[in-house]
Amino acid sequence: MGRASLLIGAGTVISRLTGFVRTVVLVAAIGSFGAVGDAFTVANQLPNNIFAIISTGILTAVIVPQIVRVSADPDGGKGFISKLVTLGTVILLVTTILAVAAAPWLVQLYAPGYSADQLALATAFAYWCLPQILFYGLYALVGEILNARRVFGPFTWAPIVNNVVSIAGFLVFIAIFGGPLTEVADWTPTMVALLGGTATAGIVAQAGVLLLFWRRAGLHLRPDFHWRGVGLRRIGRLAGWTFLMVLAGQLAGLVQSRVISVASGDAANFVFANAWLLFMLPYSIIVLSIGTPYFTQLSEHAQADRIDEVRVDIRRSIRTLGLFVVVATAALAAAAVPASRIFTNTAAEAQAAAMVLDGFLVGLVPLAVLFVIQRTFYAFNDTRTPFLFTMVQVAVVITLALVASATLPVELLTTGVALGQSLSSIVQVVLATWLLRRRLGELQVRRWFGALAMFTLAAIPAGLAGWGVYVLLGGDAGWTVSGQLAGAAGTAIIGVATLVVYVAVLALLRSPDLGQAWTMVRRLIRR
Repeated sequence: MGRASLLIGAGTVISRLTGFVRTVVLVAAIGSFGAVGDAFTVANQLPNNIFAIISTGILTAVIVPQIVRVSADPDGGKGFISKLVTLGTVILLVTTILAVAAAPWLVQLYAPGYSADQLALATAFAYWCLPQILFYGLYALVGEILNARRVFGPFTWAPIVNNVVSIAGFLVFIAIFGGPLTEVADWTPTMVALLGGTATAGIVAQAGVLLLFWRRAGLHLRPDFHWRGVGLRRIGRLAGWTFLMVLAGQLAGLVQSRVISVASGDAANFVFANAWLLFMLPYSIIVLSIGTPYFTQLSEHAQADRIDEVRVDIRRSIRTLGLFVVVATAALAAAAVPASRIFTNTAAEAQAAAMVLDGFLVGLVPLAVLFVIQRTFYAFNDTRTPFLFTMVQVAVVITLALVASATLPVELLTTGVALGQSLSSIVQVVLATWLLRRRLGELQVRRWFGALAMFTLAAIPAGLAGWGVYVLLGGDAGWTVSGQLAGAAGTAIIGVATLVVYVAVLALLRSPDLGQAWTMVRRLIRR
């Protein structure tokens, strides 16, 4: 568990750092606030939406537990996996062809607030970006299979290849055409092809890298079109609820995109996406690196009907995740403006983008807890219950997005939508925990909720200390917002100050989790 978490965590850190560089270069090419950035974001987000359906929906919920189950077969599950990959590839290919054909309608669906010229540019980008669906799907399918076989590293490290390819392509774009090119009228088909083609080439490379690791998993992939016996009826029954659940989530995302598109040229789609990228940094590094190995172990315990061990997995994972996620929330909130400056071109833009980031941060801790609770249902092959509590969350997201659209001025619209997303996550995790407790009995909620309360108590003075450091460094007019590198350096300084105070307060409170975390850190440093 420790080695797997370390491997995933290290890969995620490097992946996110190179992802930051990729976004910085992209901002240099198309700007951070403007019609071009919003057009590219909508087009490039379309295949990501399909990837969300595949990765966080059907694959995570269904495929990993099924592969764990068939691993006891005489062939180690090789026949099942070959049939599964063949079937998945066919479905992905058909889906990609249909999506490319529907590109103009998809863009208009997600961005009704765009002008005719901006819609045309977004559609041109979409034709180049939508083929990513096939390769995103293959990456998710192969990666989850490797995870289920306890080969955790490649799935996390492959996105680094994507980022390197994208950075190189975007730099070539800047060298040829200059930047930032923020006016729609300035864009030519050659520019669109180079930028959109680069984005897709990175995803192709990301998927291709995973295929090099099949032998590590003890698998030999071969096309197998004899799908009878693969358990399609069982998988379909399980995936049906998950598909509906994620489809509902995409509906919520569609409403958010349509609401935000009205603010294009201000803090709109591109700012929303970049704020989400910052928000996902601690989630990816902490939650995915620690939680992914726990999910595989939890699935094994659930398949063996060892309920007491499942309860232990839940408690330990939430406490461990909470210890790190709470301080990450405090640090990022204190450094919101310098952190946002990394992806913006001016200090004023950073301040506007920081408000969107703060809206997201309200839901970071609940989202980490939800990761554990939701995947516990998946481990028991229960996809119906997550569908029910996600439908409640979707209803809250859509309602709050529409309320924001009706009540907030354009400059605060994106912030309101981000805050609505966080509030919906809080509602969702409370309901999900209650439903899981009804199923498994006592979850020792008081123990891990009490730990989260202690972490939050320690994070309050820590966050204030971080904010004080930001003010001492000049605040909104200081050097930390003077440039993108300065923003990154300022974020690091504020983060360290927040962490030091957080650890000191927890030590005064004699938190038992602090000693366990220190042991983990020492092991990491030694490795």
